[in-house]
Amino acid sequence: MKFWQQRERAQQTLAKETGYIRKPHGDRVRIALAFPNTYWVGMSNLGLQTVYRLFNEQPDIVCERVFLPPKQELAELLSAKAPLLSIESQTPVNEFDVFAFSVSFEWDYVNVLTMLRLAGLPRYAEERNERHPLIVIGGAVTFVNPEPLAPFADVIAAGEGEALVGAFGRACREATSHADLLQRLARERGFYIPSFYEPEYASDGSLAAMRVRTDVHALDAGAIANPVRKAAVRTTDALDPPATTIFTPDTEFGSRFLVEVVRGCANLCRFCWAGYNYLPVRSFPAGRILQLAEAARVHASRAGLVSIALCDHPEIERILARLLEMGYMISPASLRLDDLTAPILGMLQQSGERTITIAPEAGSDRLRRVINKTMTDDEILERADLIFASGIENLKLYYMLGLPTETDEDLVAIRDLTLRLRERMLAHARSRGQVGRIIGSVNPLIPKPGTAYQWMPMEDPAVVDRKIKRLRALTAGIDNVYFNIKSERHSYYQALLSLGDRRVARVIDAAERNGQNWRAAVAEAGIDGDFYVFRDRSKDAMLPWDIVDGGMKSAFFRSEYEKSVRAEWTLPPKRAQENARLLPMA
Repeated sequence: MKFWQQRERAQQTLAKETGYIRKPHGDRVRIALAFPNTYWVGMSNLGLQTVYRLFNEQPDIVCERVFLPPKQELAELLSAKAPLLSIESQTPVNEFDVFAFSVSFEWDYVNVLTMLRLAGLPRYAEERNERHPLIVIGGAVTFVNPEPLAPFADVIAAGEGEALVGAFGRACREATSHADLLQRLARERGFYIPSFYEPEYASDGSLAAMRVRTDVHALDAGAIANPVRKAAVRTTDALDPPATTIFTPDTEFGSRFLVEVVRGCANLCRFCWAGYNYLPVRSFPAGRILQLAEAARVHASRAGLVSIALCDHPEIERILARLLEMGYMISPASLRLDDLTAPILGMLQQSGERTITIAPEAGSDRLRRVINKTMTDDEILERADLIFASGIENLKLYYMLGLPTETDEDLVAIRDLTLRLRERMLAHARSRGQVGRIIGSVNPLIPKPGTAYQWMPMEDPAVVDRKIKRLRALTAGIDNVYFNIKSERHSYYQALLSLGDRRVARVIDAAERNGQNWRAAVAEAGIDGDFYVFRDRSKDAMLPWDIVDGGMKSAFFRSEYEKSVRAEWTLPPKRAQENARLLPMA
């Protein structure tokens, strides 16, 4: 693909968009903001749109977007060695001051390297110099465990964009060189400079410590945080909620206005990194959510409400009612069952929603206590009655395999709970004369950094494979019920990327060069994947992700793991209060 064809493609993209920002470059700091996947996927990412807006709100910064080209176009660009261009001004990425990545998924790690290759930039930080753009990597995945990407990054932005962008812009304005900029950022909360740290390994290969290097230029090593504290906003009261600001039909959610309603979740499911890492629970102002929705109505017919716990917003009923008045079809993210009410379901159904997604995660009450999913079978069935009584026809269920203490009885319980939910669906469908569907999505557990299960090994793949076959047999042939069960082989390499340290960077490098043959990449890198995926880490002196302090203490996670073994709940405050009211007086 020739240069003029790329420019023409970018201009065609802009012609379909509403809300993009064009600024002259002039004396501004120039930032190429990348989502390491296609435009189709990336333009539905709220993190990308929010950081784009926040950067461009600063008068001395110009921020332009860049995406991974689609497969055929990518092959043409690589063959022609054509430069990667930004969308807004069609400027080669290697001419920007900063090349910043917003990374949300482990599978996009290889795409980061592909985009560096397209831009003509060395992939490892140690191979770059002052002539190259500063490579910054941020996003949801990286502040959970930044280490697999650390060797490729000059800077890792650990935390929430609203707390990072201002400090980054200030450092860029004041810095006199790359080296000076790195030193300034190292003093700011939430900025991790991998080259300032040196990992030390124990004789068994585990991480023993992360030391601040003593040769870090003129900067006093004592001024460098170890660990780096994650950056987060204390309150969202004065913040605009992350929301769609650029509308285009050429995206996964083309006619949808996406808006974050609540950040965080108080339920503390023991496997959920997002629940722990986005604490405390913070609601965005209802009035501002609705103002943005009203302005967006001319571009969108559907509102996607983004949150881990939608109904934790104290004014959720007001928000839904007003969106309904505006004529939006309302699509919530996965709903927490303990917050579902008849009025909320009624408004969702009235808006045109036909499917609700809930996450029982396990089929038995016992196993839900293990993972701290604070709902019982009876409560799930009660809420299902509410869902189907409201006129909503379809139910999507999230389950997990390979949970601690899981037995064959728990697999049977998944089938049995699903059958009982199907009975509720059929009972309500008879009066309407139309039967919906139940779709079960099942994923093997990947113990995640920053959770109560961060020390656990992933379950043996042969055991998981037997469980998958067993569950498929249990759920086969049930009318109006469909199960999608993810392969354990896919989960193995995701776990490697999630749980790895800096040495796993060599695997990502090899996978990018060989077309993502992960087995061959692990062999080429000389990495023992099983060491990361199937090893008990409870005795390790340090975990790779400990370099970033996410705010939760190790003692708390260990306590939660012990309660998991005993199948004890840790109830969120609201649920604990409800239980206390139900207990008889002493």
